[in-house]
Amino acid sequence: MSEHRGGNAPAIETSGLVKVFGDTRAVDGIDLTVPTGTVYGVLGPNGAGKTTAVKMLATLLRPDGGEARIFGHDVRREAAIVRGMVSLTGQYASVDEDLTGVENLMLLGRLLGHHKTAARARAAQLLEAFGLNDAADRQVKNYSGGMRRRIDIAASILNTPDLLFLDEPTTGLDPRSRNQVWDIVRAVVAQGTTVLLTTQYLDEADQLASRIAVIDKGKVIAEGTKGELKASVGAGSVHLRLRNAHERPEAERLLARVLDAPVQADPDPVALTARVGDGDDGNGAAPQAARALAELAAAGITVDTFSLGQPSLDEVFLSLTDRPADLTTDTTTDTTATGTLTKETAA
Repeated sequence: MSEHRGGNAPAIETSGLVKVFGDTRAVDGIDLTVPTGTVYGVLGPNGAGKTTAVKMLATLLRPDGGEARIFGHDVRREAAIVRGMVSLTGQYASVDEDLTGVENLMLLGRLLGHHKTAARARAAQLLEAFGLNDAADRQVKNYSGGMRRRIDIAASILNTPDLLFLDEPTTGLDPRSRNQVWDIVRAVVAQGTTVLLTTQYLDEADQLASRIAVIDKGKVIAEGTKGELKASVGAGSVHLRLRNAHERPEAERLLARVLDAPVQADPDPVALTARVGDGDDGNGAAPQAARALAELAAAGITVDTFSLGQPSLDEVFLSLTDRPADLTTDTTTDTTATGTLTKETAA
């Protein structure tokens, strides 16, 4: 770890951070405090300002306003010190595709000041740790997407950084490769590195981050633990699948009236999602959901399946922005047969 890392200073601290491109305020006054030794998630759709914010924190872009410090060091006045403490893995592989895996890591090791023997030893250590031994002597252009991301992250931690920026590291990967990258992130944090993770995957933020900032249109619109964010939109969430698609508009109106809460029409033409609060009468989410199902049955609307669970991060985004998140999730909601309410196992 860097000798410049200062005391008890947060890993990242920003105040009113701004970046302007022409008439567009790509980052519009972001305030963040990221504790050391954690994974901090920055969640938002494409164009929200996530990558621009990361580039400013990594000293690749100069802020147009506000302040930003990395372990107490100003990103403008002390840029050289900051660069010695951080590493960045962007959205696209930054290694040389014409070199092999081991050649890439050895080249970067030499550039970072390692002697040839030390660079080779560190390359071998990382290739083994990242499950790339069998591909060590293959050109990177022949790697799969997941292997490219792993070699890219390996390159980022040749010298263990105090702070690692991972900018949408699993975009386009299959579920198995994404899980492998997640395991790598957890291992890096276990060794003492702080990770700032930007993502548009809802389940990725849910799985890895201890705290999450939700960014939209260059602003932080919510911040907290995933539990705090989910609790902010209600006590629970009801997911319904109807027998007949033509009944969905009427079911949506009825649910909105009975639950006194926003109802979201899901991509599935027979599915609806509604948030459930604690209720003015003190009733919890389950009694409210049961009452809503009874009302649907009385109206002659057949519900094939339903479940009651904690609100998802997608619903958090919907609540905060009054529009569905342009985000991605691979999570699957378990449902139960009509007539039985169960708690979902999702966190």
